[in-house]
Amino acid sequence: MKTETFSKGTLVVFLFLCLSISSSSSTPLLNQDFTQSAAARTLKQVKEDVHEIHCSRERSRGAWTIIQEYLMPFVEKERYPISTRCRLHPDNDVYRDQEQHKIHKDTNEWRCGYCKKRFYEEKYLDRHFDNRHYNLLNESHGRCLADLCGALHCDLVLDIVQRKTKCNPAAAARNKHLCESLAHSCFPVNEGPSAGRLHELFLRQFCDAHTCTGNQKPFSRGHRKQISIPYLAISILTLLLLPLVYLFVYLYQRGIKRGSQDLRRISISGRKKKSY
Repeated sequence: MKTETFSKGTLVVFLFLCLSISSSSSTPLLNQDFTQSAAARTLKQVKEDVHEIHCSRERSRGAWTIIQEYLMPFVEKERYPISTRCRLHPDNDVYRDQEQHKIHKDTNEWRCGYCKKRFYEEKYLDRHFDNRHYNLLNESHGRCLADLCGALHCDLVLDIVQRKTKCNPAAAARNKHLCESLAHSCFPVNEGPSAGRLHELFLRQFCDAHTCTGNQKPFSRGHRKQISIPYLAISILTLLLLPLVYLFVYLYQRGIKRGSQDLRRISISGRKKKSY
């Protein structure tokens, strides 16, 4: 009887020890599963926080440079108000507000106009805009200037060394169609003489060059005249020195005239003394 009771007690203790070992061994696994799930949620949250804009900032900047240099001087001359319906209007550039908040203090100093943070290069400031101030962008449809690069010949501005590639007639036709649609929507010929002249200029300035014949060159009507810094410095220096030159010439001529008068007086007085 005692032996049977001892065996039952031993069995109960053994089962209790087995359950304890099983629970203790499963705890690290549960902790590991919890850690992995937490890490997965964190990674998912990071991916959701990354804000991607499917519009090239570099090509949009190139398109805006072309608009400013090769179109706006003629628009300003005609005093023609471009409608916001025109895709070339500044309000239809998703990056325009950010570009206007770039402060270029020095060669190696760029500053964010929103938070005043400093950067050594413009590309780092661009990344800062993408990461910190993307909420200020208006990403509505039709606000990506990079989509107009084919019509505006952006590659001529972005490529320092022109790449010799075989002309694609289909691509040239698509770009010409896009270019002509911009001319029609931005400068409707039925809106007056100024719009008609700008419509014709846009076709000659941008659209005619979309051909594989090579006879027409883009920007044939010229661009904004830029005054170089050395030329401006020389002009200012000339304006400052010009009054001094005139003053020197005036005093010199006056001195010569006064000297000749003195010599004449001396000669006259000498003649009078001899007559006595």
